[in-house]
Amino acid sequence: MESLRPIRARRRPSLTPMVDVVFLLLVFFMLASRFGTDRSLPLPLAGAGEGYSGPPRLLEVAPDALFLNGVPTAVEDMPGRLESLTETRADTIILQGRDGTTLQRVVDVTQILNAAGFATLVLIE
Repeated sequence: MESLRPIRARRRPSLTPMVDVVFLLLVFFMLASRFGTDRSLPLPLAGAGEGYSGPPRLLEVAPDALFLNGVPTAVEDMPGRLESLTETRADTIILQGRDGTTLQRVVDVTQILNAAGFATLVLIE
């Protein structure tokens, strides 16, 4: 027995819901992003053509401690100990981050050194 219903052409799916979702995702990611908030940390180039002079001044930054030439140093004592190793505040101080140290911790130590007057810092890996 034949069907008496008329044969209808299949409808094509509408792309409008997909376009709406893509637009909403675009708006969400644009509003959730932060544009232009990058800041730079000014580290002047040390020893431009000059040799390193004076006693070693290696400041290792660990996640929970500071080491000046391998000796544990408190944050409060660091400027005084560095002053005894330098002739002037313009002498080079080498900073090295140990494994597990965050960049923010290194930046905090750099700001403490800059506040104490030590401006010539070299950051090594």
